[in-house]
Amino acid sequence: RQRFYTSAHYEITDVVDRVGTGDAFAGGLIYGLYMGMGEEAALNFAAAASCLKHSIPGDMNLVSIDEVQQLLSGEVSGRVKR
Repeated sequence: RQRFYTSAHYEITDVVDRVGTGDAFAGGLIYGLYMGMGEEAALNFAAAASCLKHSIPGDMNLVSIDEVQQLLSGEVSGRVKR
């Protein structure tokens, strides 16, 4: 049986750079599945990683796993804190 998942919704304001967000999503999904997260958890991890990427200039997602986890746990500023 196939399932359809949707991720959490994030309001993204003050986008710094959109380049690389698709790659950040794909990398987050691969990481989540590789680490044994369920499909829905991996999707949410990927969505959070790509959301944070919007706040970083350039095409590389330089956020840490902890930063993605913070967003997943409810820290919804949508910004990387450095």
